[in-house]
Amino acid sequence: MLHAAILIPFLLAVLIPLVKRFPRLHAGWAVLPAPMALFVYFLLQIRSVQSGENTVATVAWMPSLGIDITLVLDGLSLLFALLITGMGALVVLYSIYYLEKRMESIHNFYMYLLMFMGAMLGVTLSDNLMVLYGFWELTSITSFLLIAFWHRRERSRYGALKSMLITVFGGLAMFAGFNLLYVMSGTYSIREITLQAGELSLEPVFIPAMLLILLGAFTKSAQFPFHIWLPDAMEAPTPVSAYLHSATMVKAGLYLVARLTPVFAGQSEWFWLVSVCGLATLLYGSFKAIKQTDLKAMLAFSTVSQLGLIMCLLGLGSAAAFFTGTEESLFYAMATAAAVFHLINHAVFKGTLFMVVGIVDHETNTRDLRKLGGLMSLMPVTFSVALIGA
Repeated sequence: MLHAAILIPFLLAVLIPLVKRFPRLHAGWAVLPAPMALFVYFLLQIRSVQSGENTVATVAWMPSLGIDITLVLDGLSLLFALLITGMGALVVLYSIYYLEKRMESIHNFYMYLLMFMGAMLGVTLSDNLMVLYGFWELTSITSFLLIAFWHRRERSRYGALKSMLITVFGGLAMFAGFNLLYVMSGTYSIREITLQAGELSLEPVFIPAMLLILLGAFTKSAQFPFHIWLPDAMEAPTPVSAYLHSATMVKAGLYLVARLTPVFAGQSEWFWLVSVCGLATLLYGSFKAIKQTDLKAMLAFSTVSQLGLIMCLLGLGSAAAFFTGTEESLFYAMATAAAVFHLINHAVFKGTLFMVVGIVDHETNTRDLRKLGGLMSLMPVTFSVALIGA
């Protein structure tokens, strides 16, 4: 069923062109049942995961190279699967009313969105590093297509190209790091590599592998100084911003850091790099956010700041490996719990605020704060939702 969960969005994306035969039907209504059904499926897995029963499913692919499509559903991957499908369903529902039914390329939009959803599920469920890398780069390609959706606008093309160049560069560095892990451990399985963590730390290429993997995580999650692609990516349609840049794609780097923390947490370099980079991103993003006059730009730099906060918490949480049965260990373990909680928190409130900005832009034809004011009396429902999100 895990393999089917990844395949369903791709299969539906292939079938989207058939919706053109029904001109009265908005393509979004044909897409909406898929993320809703997947969200319900993953909800039903919560009880078994809570009881400690991790689901593992394997399909042989290239066994001679040690590459099989092995998927694992544990607490971390379930959390991200729920975010991807739950926020995906809400974004599709929002886009039905946000995008015009007769828009020329609306079917392409939903095709790209479904492919992105399937790729993100692949990233979070994959146990094999090479399979994870394949889905990782597919998220970069599909996000490029989504950001450049208004392809007649120069700023959209520029933002899409910038995001793709930076994230693919980081992905290639991560690919090299994955292969160094394979050289040391003899396996691409994350679970098996984690079991060998103590022995791997003695290998001479262990630190280079860690640095390369962090480069991939930092570029994907818009950490300073690689954050520069995220504000330009806001030229994408608002549903894309709400989905990719608040709830899903930018969280892929955080997922990778959280997933590989058991492998690298014993190294002081991991602690300092993740914590300091996250803290720098938090402070810089906050400073830039309060200087913006464009609503989406303000939310973009706020997103950079929040991603830095979560990254810093994950770095602090990794320090629990240095302590055994002490109060310090409890403190750092709580930092990891706070990071995981804020993953959910940020996805919900930032997705909400992006959608609110989309409504304001749609109704007023501007996102300039200097031209906006007094909307509370004109848009009381939107105001209430914005207040809750804020």
